[in-house]
Amino acid sequence: MLPEGWKKISLADAVRQKISYGIVQAGPHVNGGVPYIKSSDVRDDISLASLQRTSTDIHRKYIRSSVHPGDIVFSLRGNIGATCIVPPEISEANLTQGTARISCSQKVYPSFLIQELRTSSCIQQALNLSKGSTFKEISLESLRTLKIILPPLPEQKKIAAILSTWDRAIEGTENLLANSQQQKKALMQQLLTGKKRLPGFTGVWKTKKLKDISKIYDGTHQTPDYVEIGVPFYSVEHLTSGNFNNTKFVSEEIYQRESKKRKIETDDILLTRIGDIGTARLIDWNVRASFYVSLALIKSSKVMSPKFFECALNSELFRRELWHRTIHVAFPKKINLGDIGDCSIHFPPLPEQEAIAAILTTADEEIASLESDLSRLRQEKKALMQQLLTGKRRVTVD
Repeated sequence: MLPEGWKKISLADAVRQKISYGIVQAGPHVNGGVPYIKSSDVRDDISLASLQRTSTDIHRKYIRSSVHPGDIVFSLRGNIGATCIVPPEISEANLTQGTARISCSQKVYPSFLIQELRTSSCIQQALNLSKGSTFKEISLESLRTLKIILPPLPEQKKIAAILSTWDRAIEGTENLLANSQQQKKALMQQLLTGKKRLPGFTGVWKTKKLKDISKIYDGTHQTPDYVEIGVPFYSVEHLTSGNFNNTKFVSEEIYQRESKKRKIETDDILLTRIGDIGTARLIDWNVRASFYVSLALIKSSKVMSPKFFECALNSELFRRELWHRTIHVAFPKKINLGDIGDCSIHFPPLPEQEAIAAILTTADEEIASLESDLSRLRQEKKALMQQLLTGKRRVTVD
């Protein structure tokens, strides 16, 4: 039950004028023209610099669908339900087909409405109202019927201000994370190629084919019969997500049979080779698992520090060579074990490997800490939205 003064209305009743489609065709991209917003541009941090531009003639032709600061852009296809507010820096822009303009009436505060449209309830409504078998899209007619919860205008403004504070904290953490990731990438580019040497190290770097320093295997070629409780079974998604806890399971019999041919051990590395190409993960825990053919098992090497080995396999230099050897016409794309083994690995003596690995491990720990902070902030904001946007928790209006 909603608090007194709160209403549940259709989106059509919240707008100042008719919700409108974007233009039919943007036309060729030109320099110095009028910016236009595509469905793929609709995200929290939309900026003028990220937008392409179309000619003034096309802009004039579709000027009725142009947007201005404070308007809300809604994605009708692809990332259905994604929204953004046109920022002050974008004085005017066109919309391409697949987007819609929402201009709020005087009883609706845009910063509140966009928070409401981003709730799981509104997004799920939009998905449920979408149609299409292979390419889903929500029509304007359906979008207009979407139900929103609307408190009085003073409460809208106070709620929006509170949630905006969380948005700024999230954005700040995202920027710190992006900077840390970029710094690590730059460090890898310098330290894993020998372009930058650490103080005190002068040993000669070597270049060897991967097959000359390690043994390489692929996983089982047959999809196994899974069991409810058993031995974990790894595949591509576990490497790309970095989560090895949520797996399917195979029987002890299958594990014992597969382990005779190819056994994963601590300090080994798994590498994606079908679909996703070249994501490497060091097995740095006490492991007992089987794995699928879509992964390559790279055994630990006497000449490689395990952490350095993982970093080298994830380096841009090594992944570029993997990419050149990948069979791109295959579906999904793949790389054969022999081609993985023929890729070159560049490495210094072990003491320098370990020093480089320690620096990159510190960078990883900083990134992991920021990722944890970001996840916590998003969860806390989500919980706060659930309370504030439903009236379960009221705000004090000055």
